[in-house]
Amino acid sequence: MKTVRVLVIAALLAVAACGISPTDVQDRGTAPTIRIPPPSKTIYLVRDGELTLEPADVEDDTVESLLGALFAASSQPLGDRDTDLRGFTYLGIKDSLNPVQRDEMQLPRTSTLTVHIRGQGTLTRLGMAQIVCTAQQDAAYEQVKIVRDNENRPAKVEGRFRCGDLK
Repeated sequence: MKTVRVLVIAALLAVAACGISPTDVQDRGTAPTIRIPPPSKTIYLVRDGELTLEPADVEDDTVESLLGALFAASSQPLGDRDTDLRGFTYLGIKDSLNPVQRDEMQLPRTSTLTVHIRGQGTLTRLGMAQIVCTAQQDAAYEQVKIVRDNENRPAKVEGRFRCGDLK
């Protein structure tokens, strides 16, 4: 009787199967993915003779990318905004932070960021403010030193500045 009961239960289970037969793996297209845009940061441009924060799409969130975008704005149509950096080229940066040693605890630090530019003409106070205020969005930099590196002449230090001093 016990074996009959087991056979009946097994038969009922076989009849009650879902009825879907297994198949091989089938390709149904690409997997759903999202594309993350590059970080959007801000740079300082000029509107009505005053500094104004404007969004800038940059490769990454480094000061070097922000300054690259700031100087690249000189060659783009800016609508009702402008820049006092026309005729100047961004060459690169150097900061005065010492590299963190292996066993050293990493603490917030401040330093001087040196921005190297090239160009003829006068770098206006507003142009300096654009550079300094854009760079000092990174709070690690207490001051920004601007150095003009021109061909066939010695480098000229334009000065060391803080954003608040130039606004």
